[in-house]
Amino acid sequence: MSVRSGGRQLSFELLAGDLTADNADDISPRSLPDTTSDGQRRRRRRSKRKRGFRSPPIDEAASEGEQEPCVEGGGDSAAAFRVPDLRSTAETVCEGSDAERSAASCVTYVGVELRQRSVSVGARVLAASADDGTSSCGSSTRESAAAAAAAVADVAAMAWRPEANGGMMKKKLEKESSLDWEKYMKDNSNILGEVERLDNSPFRYFLGELYGGSSLRSTIAVGNEKKRQRVYNTMFHVPWRCERLIVAGFFVCLDSFLSLLTIMPARIVITIWRVLKTRKFRRPNAADLSDYGCFVVLALGVASLQMIDISLIYHVIRGQGTIKLYVVYNVLEIFDKLCQSFGEDVLQVLFNSAEGLSACSADNVTFELMRFILDEAIAVVAFVVHSFVLLAQAITLSTCIIAHNNALLALLVSNNFAEIKSNVFKRVSKENLHSLVYYDIIERFHITAFLLFVLAQNILEAEGPWFDSFLTNASLVFLCEVVIDAIKHSFLAKFNEIKPVAYSEFLEDLCKQILNDKPDDHKKDLTFIPLAPACVVIRVLTPIIVGLILRCLANWYVNLRLTRKQHAD
Repeated sequence: MSVRSGGRQLSFELLAGDLTADNADDISPRSLPDTTSDGQRRRRRRSKRKRGFRSPPIDEAASEGEQEPCVEGGGDSAAAFRVPDLRSTAETVCEGSDAERSAASCVTYVGVELRQRSVSVGARVLAASADDGTSSCGSSTRESAAAAAAAVADVAAMAWRPEANGGMMKKKLEKESSLDWEKYMKDNSNILGEVERLDNSPFRYFLGELYGGSSLRSTIAVGNEKKRQRVYNTMFHVPWRCERLIVAGFFVCLDSFLSLLTIMPARIVITIWRVLKTRKFRRPNAADLSDYGCFVVLALGVASLQMIDISLIYHVIRGQGTIKLYVVYNVLEIFDKLCQSFGEDVLQVLFNSAEGLSACSADNVTFELMRFILDEAIAVVAFVVHSFVLLAQAITLSTCIIAHNNALLALLVSNNFAEIKSNVFKRVSKENLHSLVYYDIIERFHITAFLLFVLAQNILEAEGPWFDSFLTNASLVFLCEVVIDAIKHSFLAKFNEIKPVAYSEFLEDLCKQILNDKPDDHKKDLTFIPLAPACVVIRVLTPIIVGLILRCLANWYVNLRLTRKQHAD
């Protein structure tokens, strides 16, 4: 009250007089006012030394005039504020008592300037200032300063609004439709599962997990007609065509085998009869020499096997365990294939020597004859060894069939699945598959020869009812061989992408071979050499045939003697 009575103005009246509006286009961020006169500076320094604290520097208004903040817009548009820099200066003059300070006046300028700038895209920088607070002497100065700071904060918060470039109002940034998560989830409420959850009950949750979980259909691609045809080829077409080819090849091998045992001896007998009848010796042609050579190999092979004691070999093999039987059979099977390949080369060399001997001149007869004899000796050794290998293999199979400890089943399972493992998972071309089918045909014929050997042994040595057991075991062996061949060729064709029509082409080549329709191309022929199987069959059938002949002769003679005794009586 004393301040107003003394004729002095209060701080808000001073602020009202000093506020000036800046120019609307003046957007300078900061402008420091010039200081007052030198007398005011000296008074400030003295006041600071006496009061013991540093007062902030006094700013002078940089511009005169004041621009009122304007608010525009309506509805949903955002309001834009233009707030000029508010600068104020508060002056407080305090006169102390004479006791405290003599003729000392204190003028304190507290300048508070707050500015806040907002930056938008392409917008200008605006600043806002708030009013100053002044206080009188003593403790009222601090209270007035705190009130002034709070007022400045309120004004700055109200003044903060985005402003467009060039004074134009900028609309509020709208939300993109693709980023509106609430709207997207509202439109696609069934995106997290195939089953719509109408409520949160446990039963609905169970159904959702039951129908929305993983299944085989989600992990395996859906097939097409090509896949369907591939399955049908593996299951039906390839096994049928392969078995048809093997059966046809089996009869081709049987024809060659019977020709060796019947037609070749007949040709030799006719040739000898012609020589004896005409009593003129002529140089034989290549076909006759080839027949003579094969007949010598067959005769010496049978004679060599006749000197082998089959019972001794049988008991030696029977004393081995099941695992050893499997090993022995596999070793013999490997040697069988090696002897087949080597025997083919030996016969080709022998036939070449026969052609050279039949067409040579008189000067080279000795050389060609010696070479033919040497090739004949090599052929005899090779096929005798091959015959012994087949005989040992037949005795091993006979041991497994006669044994009562399931040795046959173990042998068939181990041997056949080892064959599948060694062939199926290899990369095979069409030509190699052709050769593999021919090997299976020859193996099927060899198994037939082994079963015939077992039958002959049972006829000679078995006691009691044995035929039913033999028939069951023989059927099991044949069935396993057929199934294993079907599985092997089905998956070979599947893994190597060979169509079933390839087996039909193989059968066509075999038919052309029978008709001699390919005289120049012998690479795709079925090469079967029946000399070694013939030696084994003759060796095992000779006692049976001789025994049957002797039995028939004995019965005839006994009947003859009975007839004569009856007539004599």
